[in-house]
Amino acid sequence: MRSEIKQGDASAEYETDERCHIIEVANDSGDEQLSIARARVDVGVTTAWHRLIGISERYIIVSGKGLMEVEDIEATCVGPGDVVRIPASKAQRIANTGDEQLIFYAVCAPPFSAQAYINLESSADL
Repeated sequence: MRSEIKQGDASAEYETDERCHIIEVANDSGDEQLSIARARVDVGVTTAWHRLIGISERYIIVSGKGLMEVEDIEATCVGPGDVVRIPASKAQRIANTGDEQLIFYAVCAPPFSAQAYINLESSADL
């Protein structure tokens, strides 16, 4: 890892097929150990069931309310300050159950790679 200050850039946000909006805060050669993305889920939206093969994830909830589902634990309400640990290859999704945007940081180790993302929406493999 190299010393660096990464400036946030809201204009870099993009919408995903997963039904959320992402800003890749830090997913580059500056840190080979992990990546950080800011995710935003609109009111009433549930992200797609998915898994990340070989990548563990931590969600740090910043604002809003949600219902977090991970395949091997009970669905749980989450809010600001909560941390969700998602082991590699576990099916997961999050629903915005509040009346404002649900915003969280997704910290992935090793860094997120689109090749590791498996959409489970049309699969019974949960």
